[in-house]
Amino acid sequence: MSTSPFTSLFTIPTSSRSSSKLSPFRAFRASSATTEQLPATLCQQQQHTQRRRDFLKGSIVALQALPLVVLRDPLPSQAREVDVGSFLPPSDSDPSFVLFKASQKDTPALRAGNVQPYQFILPPTWKQLRIANILSGNYCQPKCAEPWVEVKFEDEKQGKVQVVASPLIRLTNKPNATIEDIGSPEKVIASLGPFVTGNTYDPDELLETSVEKLGEQTYYKYVLETPYALTGSHNLAKATAKGNTVVLFVASANDKQWQTSQKTLKAILDSFKV
Repeated sequence: MSTSPFTSLFTIPTSSRSSSKLSPFRAFRASSATTEQLPATLCQQQQHTQRRRDFLKGSIVALQALPLVVLRDPLPSQAREVDVGSFLPPSDSDPSFVLFKASQKDTPALRAGNVQPYQFILPPTWKQLRIANILSGNYCQPKCAEPWVEVKFEDEKQGKVQVVASPLIRLTNKPNATIEDIGSPEKVIASLGPFVTGNTYDPDELLETSVEKLGEQTYYKYVLETPYALTGSHNLAKATAKGNTVVLFVASANDKQWQTSQKTLKAILDSFKV
């Protein structure tokens, strides 16, 4: 037998139909139990809602009572991405350059005493770049197992320079070794070459080596042609050892920059000393 779509609107609920089959007394008790449960359920819901409101209110008060904590990155270098001529003094040796003297405020390694202060000249139009924390060695001072970048400067038209520091123990077990104690210029650059190029080092890329004495400090100097280097197709480098660290100075340029600025880059390299 087919059912009209309107039949469901007038269908008596199951509970009502079953109640009609009960005795009058049982039907009365069943209906009484149903009406008693309804207000009890509403009361429980209201109590639950009130408890949630009290909990949230208490949580907000507790959070307001907590001291404000500001998360800060480790102390950064004092790098300023403006022309260095605006804050560095002119060089005594050549007033067309300015003099950068690294101090404890500049790098974590200098503050930790792992690197001795160093200096070099720069054209006044160059800018000092910020060093990422993972590259600066800030996370591993005072004992770093791998080389880190101290400072970096750049001019888009002329090239860039950077100072890389390496733990002495990485190159020799002799404490306070000089650069001569570590080995020949070729041996030193074989270990530090990847930090000159930014990727790999091929001995065939080394065009020239020389040794320079400044007071009691000895420096190894290098001229490299590095067509596949990340730093640039032309690299100049200068390395020395002092204390428990080997310090590597690198000047880099691409082909276009090298054509016009190689003399400037060589002057910067020659001025570097620890």
